[in-house]
Amino acid sequence: MPVVLQGPARPQPAARRFPSLAVDRSAPWAHNRPIVRPWPHRERRIRRKGCPMKRRDTHRQGWKVALVLAMVAAALAGCQKAEEVKDYARPLPPGELALRKITDPDQIPEMTIACMELDRLREAIDNSLSYLSKPSSQQFFPYGQITHADAVASLETMGTLLDQGFIGRRLESRIRELFDVYMSVGCDDAGTVLFTGYYTPIFDGSMKETGRFRYPLYKKPDDLVKNDLGEILGQVQPDGTYRPYPTRSELENSTALKGLELVWLADPFEVYIAHVQGSAKIRLPDGKLVTVAYDANNGHEYRSIAKKLVEDGKIPADRLSLQAMINYFRTRPHEVPRYTQANPRFVFFRIEEGDPRGSLNEPVIAYRTIATDKDVYPRACLAFLDAPLPRRIAGHVANRPYTGFVLDQDTGGAIRAPGRCDVYMGVGDEAGEMAGTVYTEGWLYYLFLKK
Repeated sequence: MPVVLQGPARPQPAARRFPSLAVDRSAPWAHNRPIVRPWPHRERRIRRKGCPMKRRDTHRQGWKVALVLAMVAAALAGCQKAEEVKDYARPLPPGELALRKITDPDQIPEMTIACMELDRLREAIDNSLSYLSKPSSQQFFPYGQITHADAVASLETMGTLLDQGFIGRRLESRIRELFDVYMSVGCDDAGTVLFTGYYTPIFDGSMKETGRFRYPLYKKPDDLVKNDLGEILGQVQPDGTYRPYPTRSELENSTALKGLELVWLADPFEVYIAHVQGSAKIRLPDGKLVTVAYDANNGHEYRSIAKKLVEDGKIPADRLSLQAMINYFRTRPHEVPRYTQANPRFVFFRIEEGDPRGSLNEPVIAYRTIATDKDVYPRACLAFLDAPLPRRIAGHVANRPYTGFVLDQDTGGAIRAPGRCDVYMGVGDEAGEMAGTVYTEGWLYYLFLKK
């Protein structure tokens, strides 16, 4: 489950399609080629307003040249000031939905490449159908005009098309014939979505404390109460009322969690990464791998530590990444509490069998599972993304244009509002390296059967 640990100062605009943080996963419950054809409507939508200045006649008096240069400088300064910083966490206006039905066929994205690369898509669809088969899932529908039955039928139809062997342009043609496409309004009501990546780390650990393994992950305390939706109510009091649960700093600087140790790790910052990612695989001394999965958090909002590291001069802004933070704290473990305790959010875990699971309690699949704000997007539904995503090419990780079908199966503490989406990258160090490169703009769509 994804909070932004790192990322460049500004994401790469999706319009340029060039290579561009891991994200807070602590929340309750394929290699593509460039786009085949340009989409003029997109270019119109994302083209920034420039400050056009025609070239001046070079045969001018000296004072006129100076005047022109001054005017150019002023105009350029005006251009820079006019460029707005996007608020990717901008909330939806009251009463509005995050998805808008596309009525112009020319606005529907090109899906041919995605329709050729279908690995594990059927499996991901089945995971969503498993969630929607639970009676508790019905309380989250309708989503606008989309009913629970509509969501199920849409997934079943897509699954049937895959079972019947539809692929490539034949599959795309059937999708256009059978499905309506809805576009996310994004952060700016024009469809711009900030994509980040998350993953499941693998750490060495032990089920008991040793000289090497001294830093615990904890299981959920009995006095931390959640409602039926998994929302944190707080710390229960003797009179049955609730108060806010202690912060990370308060918990780590007290003995409140003594006796609740679940597993022990060798590095204090690895503990923090597990909190941020929301799950981890632990390699025990005998070689066995166990999964620690998110169980609850203390109810406090996530706060990134990245900005403070840059402000303090610990890591240059242009080199900030998850790996840079790991390298920094690996040689300075005594500094970990100073920074991590600035984030009040604290996560509790449980041991779980099998693959990592998302907030729907269904397995997550690399490049097929996305995490969004479940207050504004429909759970478990079929989606389609278009954004630069990383691939390993000739031994190096690079972002390349990517389109693919995904399922909305997870959420995260920093994934708020329609302008954010987190893409699951997989398990282990390589997945972590790729997740750490994702900080880029793109577009997000949802597909539902036509009525």
